[in-house]
Amino acid sequence: MTDWIDREQLRALFKPGDTVYVGATTNEPHGLLDQLGGLSGLHFIQQPIGVVNKRDLSAVGDNCTQDTFFMTGYLKEGVASGRVKFIPMQMRAIYTHLAERSIDVTLLLAAKDINGDLRFGMNNDYVTAALGSSKITIVEVSDAFISPIGSLLVADQADYFYASNTPAGVYPITEIDDVSRTIGKLVSDLIRDGDCIQTGVGAVPAAILSGLTDRSDLGLHSGLIDDSAMKLIKAGNMNGRCKNIDKGIHMTGMAMGGLELFDWLKDEKSVQFKSADYTHEMSIIQQLDNFVSINSAVEIDLFGQINAEVVNGKQISGTGGSVDFMRATKSSKGGRSIVALSATARKGTISRIVNKVEMVTALRTDVDIVVTEFGVANLKSASLAERAEALIAVAHPDFRDQLKSS
Repeated sequence: MTDWIDREQLRALFKPGDTVYVGATTNEPHGLLDQLGGLSGLHFIQQPIGVVNKRDLSAVGDNCTQDTFFMTGYLKEGVASGRVKFIPMQMRAIYTHLAERSIDVTLLLAAKDINGDLRFGMNNDYVTAALGSSKITIVEVSDAFISPIGSLLVADQADYFYASNTPAGVYPITEIDDVSRTIGKLVSDLIRDGDCIQTGVGAVPAAILSGLTDRSDLGLHSGLIDDSAMKLIKAGNMNGRCKNIDKGIHMTGMAMGGLELFDWLKDEKSVQFKSADYTHEMSIIQQLDNFVSINSAVEIDLFGQINAEVVNGKQISGTGGSVDFMRATKSSKGGRSIVALSATARKGTISRIVNKVEMVTALRTDVDIVVTEFGVANLKSASLAERAEALIAVAHPDFRDQLKSS
């Protein structure tokens, strides 16, 4: 039987030199982390997102360090001081990395579902990997939210429980601006009835999904589910009826959205949560016909190479799972990889279609279609010259001559 522990018992479980994995995104165990202040010599591992996860774990105590697979503004000081180390790695590879790594303590957040069963909250991305590698697993049990009925069960996988009232992390809904709405319309026109979709979060993905209300029998296999996907499911446009596997099931790794989404997930059995060895695994996705990966980028060059993580020499995010999904489309019958981005940044002063990207996140062979507010560039089967011509055509008009002359 799993023991319930208090603050002092919790702190006694750590010793200098321990490697500690911490759950993140909308399922960060704040109650546990709040109790660790002053502990020294711990090495943390986490993949945070800045909107929700606002800690530099390397600042917990003296001589603490952190590995991160995603950069946020909250980690800048830690990186500058050498306490935080960024590791470029795609999500499917991160899962294997954690599964093969020796972890001393794992900290996760859970809550009871509507039936009273304890489940791992709103994010299951690396849960099974960490559980399999950890010597000690401590699960924070919150009474402040109800876990999705489709999240993974805790069962007997915890060594210790710690009680809290930590809420699930809300990801703010982004307002759809005119540019995002235009891009969304262009991308949604590329989606066919019966397609199985993967997309991210933000104004452009929201605009894309909101433009699919006249489609039928869509599927979802994605790293996340948000409010926009929820609306399509509730309306019946997204029902998973055409999926070759997981028919009728919307497969995801995490929920990223507002309280309406969390409330709906409480008893929505069609939404199932899995770790990244399933959601991002090519051998799974290749069984899904017409798998459409929709992602964004910081910039794209005239070869079709994608930079999704670096600006002016600074790491601003991470590789994430986009490349996993882009490459998986190649093994899907009828699969397509779409990259959607606005043509400019900084209020129109900088082109996001460039001669050469600053950092290559995705190869030129990973992308089939690029969409900006100025049109659609189909790069699949295009020669180098044809690629450049197609990309220049969807660049902002102010930058086209410059791109042509380079």
